[in-house]
Amino acid sequence: MKTVDKDLCVGCGACESTCPVGAIAVGDDGKAECSDACVECGACEAGCPVGAIS
Repeated sequence: MKTVDKDLCVGCGACESTCPVGAIAVGDDGKAECSDACVECGACEAGCPVGAIS
């Protein structure tokens, strides 16, 4: 599962729109969160403009 660096995340939602399985979403705190549904395809990581996902 991918991890999100909450200090770097700006909550833009770019990762959310690139995830093919809907495993990542911007949470109530305005930061991205990755769920157990993650298939580690890397789409969210590539789509993050600030490099907050690894």
